[in-house]
Amino acid sequence: MMLPFEGITVVALEQAVAAPFATRQLADLGARVIKIERPETGDFARHYDATVNGLSSHFVWLNRSKESLTLDLKQEEARAVLRRLLAETDVFIQNLAPGAAARLGFDAGSLRAEHPRLIVCEISGYGTTGPYRDKKAYDLLAQCETGLVSVTGAPDEPAKAGISVADIAAGMYAYAGILTALYQRERTGEGTALEVSLFEALGEWMGYPAYYAAYGGAPPPRSGASHATIAPYGPFAVGDGRQVYLAIQNEREWVAFCEGVLRQPALAHDARFATNPARVAHRTELHTEITAAFASLTSDAVIARLDQAGIANARMNTMIEFWNHPQLQARNRWREVGSPAGPLRALLPPVTLVDIEPRMDPIPAVGQHSDAILRSLGYTDDEIAALRDAGAI
Repeated sequence: MMLPFEGITVVALEQAVAAPFATRQLADLGARVIKIERPETGDFARHYDATVNGLSSHFVWLNRSKESLTLDLKQEEARAVLRRLLAETDVFIQNLAPGAAARLGFDAGSLRAEHPRLIVCEISGYGTTGPYRDKKAYDLLAQCETGLVSVTGAPDEPAKAGISVADIAAGMYAYAGILTALYQRERTGEGTALEVSLFEALGEWMGYPAYYAAYGGAPPPRSGASHATIAPYGPFAVGDGRQVYLAIQNEREWVAFCEGVLRQPALAHDARFATNPARVAHRTELHTEITAAFASLTSDAVIARLDQAGIANARMNTMIEFWNHPQLQARNRWREVGSPAGPLRALLPPVTLVDIEPRMDPIPAVGQHSDAILRSLGYTDDEIAALRDAGAI
């Protein structure tokens, strides 16, 4: 069956995480994504590490099913190639440093004036206006500026999220914005320009603690792996030395937990624990009661009781335990993709479309498709050789 975005060409002047994450979603569903990279070195994310058979884990994750075209955009000959390519493009996305695309002549205003049907997506740290417009923003810094670090971690030590959450947020909003723009173009025939910033994307995700602090007078306290405002919700030690994570969301579940898991039905009506605010206020005593009840039980026994009582629970898996998770195996979520280092495992995208198998094509080497793309634009082999001799590609 035809993939949803077949026939859509995306040119991505991208690096690191946010834009590559957005364009990989488009490539998964059939879009042709041409990734513009620096000659020889490529996207600097290629060199973050070398843990995947010599390749970068970030790059492997974000760049399957793309074509790599190398261009040194400081040279006019390379900019001419990009201009020729954009004449045949549906979507142009870039996440260069603030102002860099404009200095090269590829800002949204200039491109939209020349190509009315083109959709231009710009990803930045803080947006294209305002006092922070020219400030660089990497993921940790966006986590700091949005307050995420201030509400994450243990009471005595703040912590960042363990993944590039600001980049991922921006990438997903860019993907959603591009889909919206493509739908709008189908109705109007006109392209558009859109912008997404790491700061505003992650700021949207910070809605709950922001409202809590602004209207409650104080932020949610840092509470490690426990929930700041719901109890019991988090990790509990059990008799075999492991931890079991559980979550109580309402009073019905609290009663079922006391009766079926703790086997202490009277505790459900203890005034200290009768409501969620009371349980939060008496969290230390509550945790003492639960830990005492679990002390003689294995993690398997606790989870069996939780499952029987209908209480949400989980083990804290290591990354290798996740990699080998039986749920992924049972749902046939793994595929194999090619790469410069040979075949690699890759998870299917999380959205499952009926009767559609996402594209899972290889991860490109730097400049792997340069010659083929240039020939498709009308360049002769002699012209391509001249561009390469000049260092433009």
